[in-house]
Amino acid sequence: MKILIVDDDRELRELIGFALRGAGYPVVEAGDGLEALRRHAAEKPDLVILDVNLPGIDGFEVCRRIRAEADTPVMMLTVRSEEADQVRGLDLGADDYLAKPFSPRTLLARVRALLRRGGAERPAPSSAGAIVLDPELQTVSVGDAAPVRLTNLEFRLLQLMVTAPNRTVAPERLLRHVWGHRSTGDRQLLKQLVHRVRQKVEADPAEPRYLKTVSGVGYRLEV
Repeated sequence: MKILIVDDDRELRELIGFALRGAGYPVVEAGDGLEALRRHAAEKPDLVILDVNLPGIDGFEVCRRIRAEADTPVMMLTVRSEEADQVRGLDLGADDYLAKPFSPRTLLARVRALLRRGGAERPAPSSAGAIVLDPELQTVSVGDAAPVRLTNLEFRLLQLMVTAPNRTVAPERLLRHVWGHRSTGDRQLLKQLVHRVRQKVEADPAEPRYLKTVSGVGYRLEV
C-alpha cells in the first residue's frame, strides 16, 4: 500500500508524510501537477492526497487526468471553503474534500475511511528482496528468519529504505523521514540508529550484506 501526497508546500507535505508514516503507511511525494501525474503512473498509489492550488497544472486538472486513467481514491486539500470549489472537485471524481488547516488526527481518520471504502484499510506488508516489513505488527523479517520487533524509529528508517532499494538515500532525507520535518536528529544519532537496525537484519552487522554505508553520500539497501 502506498499514498501519494501532492502539495507545493514542502513543510506541509512533510507534516502529512510524517503523520502517515507514523500510522504505518508508505508515502511518496510530488510538489507540482506534472510530477504528481508522473509519480502516479510510476508508483501506482492506493490513495492520492491532492492540493488544489498547484503551480502549472492545478489540482482539479490533475484529478481529472488521474480519474481518466484509474479509480485511485483522491482526497483534495484546499484553503478554499466555497461550495462551488468542492462541487467542482467532486464532479471531477474526487472522493473526499478536506479544507486547510486540519489536524493530523482528522486527516488520518479520513484516509482510513477512504481506504476502507476501497478495501485497503490496513497497511500491507512491504518488501525489498528478502526483507519484509509488516507495518501492522511493526516487525521485520529476512528470508525464512522469524520476524523481529522494531522500535518506531527503526521501523521508519527501514520503511524508507525498502521503498528505495539499491538507491543511495541521503542522510538529510533519512533524518526528515525518521524524526520529522523539525528534526531533533543528527548524523550521529542516525549512525546509531543504522547500527541498531543492522543488529536486527544482518547476519554479521560488522560486515553488512543489506544496509550499506556509502561513504560521504548516505545509505543504501542492497537487494
